[in-house]
Amino acid sequence: MTFETFNFDENNKYHRFGRTVLIVILSLIMFVELWWILSILANTNVFPTPAETFEALIDFLENGYSHQSSGSIIWSSLSLFIQGFLLALIVAIPLGLFLGYSKTLNTFVTPMIEVLRPIAPIAWAPVFIYGISYGVGPILVVFIGIFFPLLTNIIFGVKKIDQTLVDAARTLGANKTQVFLKVMIPSAVPYLMNGIKVGLGVGWMCIVAAEMYSPVSIGVGYCLQSMCQNSLWPSVFAILVIIAFLGIMTTSLSEYIQKRISKRMGIE
Repeated sequence: MTFETFNFDENNKYHRFGRTVLIVILSLIMFVELWWILSILANTNVFPTPAETFEALIDFLENGYSHQSSGSIIWSSLSLFIQGFLLALIVAIPLGLFLGYSKTLNTFVTPMIEVLRPIAPIAWAPVFIYGISYGVGPILVVFIGIFFPLLTNIIFGVKKIDQTLVDAARTLGANKTQVFLKVMIPSAVPYLMNGIKVGLGVGWMCIVAAEMYSPVSIGVGYCLQSMCQNSLWPSVFAILVIIAFLGIMTTSLSEYIQKRISKRMGIE
C-alpha cells in the first residue's frame, strides 16, 4: 500500500514537471511567433525577425564585438554585477536585521532611507562613474539597485516574526542575543531570499545602464549602446537576448537556492 502510494506520488511529480516544461515550450513558441509577425508588420530594420536575431547572436558568440570576445564581454558585465550584489548582501543583511530588531534604531535610520530610496538607481550612474571611478562606478550602481529591495524585505521579515516564538524562546531561558541569532535570523531568511530575487532583476537593469555611461567598459551595456549608434539592429536584439538569458539564469539560481533553504528549514 505504501509502495503503491509512493509510486503514485512520484508519477504525479514527473507528470507536473513534464506539464510545466510543455507549457513553457508552448509559451516560448508563441512568443517567437508573435515576434515574427510584429517584425513583418513593422517592416523596419529597427525591429529584426527572430531569424535575423539568431544569426546575429551566433555571429556575436563566435566573433565577439569591437575586438573583444563574447566571453570577455559577458564576463565583464557579470563580474561587475557579482561584486555589486555581494556588496549589497554584506551591507543590507546586518543592517536590515538590526533595523527590524531595534525600534529605536529603525525610527532613527528610516527617514534617511526614505530620502534615498525613491531615487532611481540609474540616476546615480553618472555620479558614481564620472565622480568616483569608471571601474568602481558600475559596481556601486548595482549595489544601490539591489540594496534597497534587500533591506526592506529583511526589515519586513524581522517585524513579521510570530511574537509567540520570541516569547517561547525567552520562557526557555534565551537571552536577547540568543533570540536574535536563533529566532530572528532564521525567520527572516525567506524574506531575505525574496529580496534577493527582486534585487537581482533590478541589478541587471542597473549594470546595463551603468555600462552605457562608462567610456571604458566592454560589457553588454556598452555593446548595446555602440550597436544602436551603428544601426546594427539584429546585433542589438542579440545582446537583448543575452541580457534576458543572464537575468533568467541568476533569478532561477536564486529560486533554486530559496527552495533548498526553505526545505531544509522545514518551511516549504
